[in-house]
Formats: sequence, structure tokens, C-alpha cells
Amino acid sequence: MEAFLYEKQKDGSVVCSLCRHRCHIKQGQRGICGVRENISGTLQTLVYDKLIAKNIDPIEKKPIYHLSPGSLSYSVATVGCNFKCRFCQNSDIAQMPSDRNGMIMGDPFKPESIVSEAIRKNCKSISYTYTEPTVYFELAYDTAVISKKQGLRNIFVTNGYMTPEALAMITPYLDAANVDLKAFSDDFYRTYCGAKRDGVLDTLKQMKSAGIMIEITTLVIPGLNDKKEEITSLARFIVNELGPETPWHVSRFHPTYHLLDYPSTPVGTLAMVRETGLKEGLYYVYTGNVPGDEGENTFCHACKNKIIERWGYRINNYYIENGCCRYCKTPIHGLDI
Repeated sequence: MEAFLYEKQKDGSVVCSLCRHRCHIKQGQRGICGVRENISGTLQTLVYDKLIAKNIDPIEKKPIYHLSPGSLSYSVATVGCNFKCRFCQNSDIAQMPSDRNGMIMGDPFKPESIVSEAIRKNCKSISYTYTEPTVYFELAYDTAVISKKQGLRNIFVTNGYMTPEALAMITPYLDAANVDLKAFSDDFYRTYCGAKRDGVLDTLKQMKSAGIMIEITTLVIPGLNDKKEEITSLARFIVNELGPETPWHVSRFHPTYHLLDYPSTPVGTLAMVRETGLKEGLYYVYTGNVPGDEGENTFCHACKNKIIERWGYRINNYYIENGCCRYCKTPIHGLDI
């Protein structure tokens, strides 16, 4: 299928405008994502209907905590990614094209089928997740258009590196996004992700301006992005540019992919990061990959009472009524909450 958002050049090459890499792709070559190829001067997506994953997940697994808590989300992905994170959590599918000589796998599944399956399985939303949804944008876009008409919510779980053009195109159909803000250091992004930090920051601000509900995730890696000063700067960015109501998930790292020589994140480090975020004025800071931790729960930022009690992806108790804290009636940020 012909790709969206690219420009043909006089020499037969193309410039892709889907993500901020803006790859200049010669005939017979692919972009950094490995799933968009210049075929005779036309940019083609190689993954339009090739799902490598489709699952029914608790929405909390995304993680999204402030949109329909406790609901199910139909989650889909193709192979490919426009980042090359050395700590990739889903490298077997996200990095398949780059690690396996351009290999692309997946089962045929059309947008209409994705939406009908989501409805049949009693899901309230569709999440474009596991790999970077920007690289299968055409499939995500067509699905989101149909999904929206059927009353489902649409969620991107993303690295936030799409262009303003791509974001503008999906905005009318996108309800929420969990964006990985992997660090607050441009050097970290360049060294460990193959990207530039400021593109992600710009996307976050554009999402906020567009009215898309944002939650942020930071995987805390010992010795790489866990310095107190950097954590403080990151938290201040969220408060000042996105608003104190923006949920921040700080997750525990475990050695994986090309980053096997780093230890798992100490639970104490996650506690420090969470405390820093709260001290800087964030209302909701959550700890991830530590089941049973107090940081899994939602607290009212006004009266400090526990209003959603979780264990992993399961909700045990819920003290929100009509979108407000049951105890003090303060509105709680979110959608369908």
C-alpha cells in the first residue's frame, strides 16, 4: 500500500515526513523504521495489514491509569520501530527488520476486523502499542477512524517522535497517548535510542495543545538516567509544560536486549524518583514493574486519600464517584474516570 506523508524527489528518491527522522530514501531502500520502502519512486508501507500482535489487555498494562480504569483495551502492533533503543523491551518484534535482514512477519488483519474484534471482546478502547505506532501509521489511522465512529477510544503508546504533520492527521481520532520520555538528556537519546530529545518534547507540547490526554512513562535505568538533577528537570518539564495533572509512570528496568550489563533498578531508586515528582508538584506519580508497591495506587492530590487501589493490573478498590474523589469531591483528571 502507498504510504502516507512523503514527497517524491526528481531523482526517484523520496523524503518521508511521518517521523522526525524525515528519512531521505533512495529507490530500493527502506527508512530507519525498516517497514517503509521506496519502490520505483513510490513509498510503500510493508506492514499495512500484517499484525504481529493482537491481544486483549487491561488498560493499566499500557500503562494508562486515567482513562476508563479497569477496562479492557484491544492492543495491536506490527513489526518495526523508528528508534534503536539498546534496552528495547519488545526487541523481538520492534527490531525484527533491522536485526533479521529486513524480515517482516505478521498475519493479515484489516482495520474493520480490528474494530469488530475489539467490540466483540467488550473492549472500550484500541491501543496501538508494543512497537511504535508511528511506523504503522496508515493501519493505525484507518482503524482509528472506524473505531471512533463506533464509540471506542483510541490510544497511542509511543516514543513521541512523529512529525507535526502526522500528529495533526491523527489528532481528531486520538483520545490519549502514553509517551515514553526516556530521559531528560539529549546525549542519552542520541547514544541509547538513536534519536533527539527535543523532538519528543515538542510532540508532548503539541499533544497537550491539541487536547489529547497524556500519560508519560520513564524507564529508570541505573547509572544512565537516574541522577537526581535530571529527574528533577524532567518532573519540572511535565509540571510547567504539560500540567501537574499529567500522570507520570516511573518503571523498573531489568537487563534486556543490548543492555545486559546493567543491574535492575533498585526499588529505593524508584521511590526517590516518585518522591521527587510529587515534591515538584505532580499530582499522580506511579511506580511500574513492582507489583504491590504503594506507588501503583492513585491518591487524591487534594485530600491525599487513596482513591484507586491496585495490585499489578488489577483494581481492588475504587473511590471515585462522578469523576470526583469520594472523600473531598475534588475532580480527578482523566477520561471516563
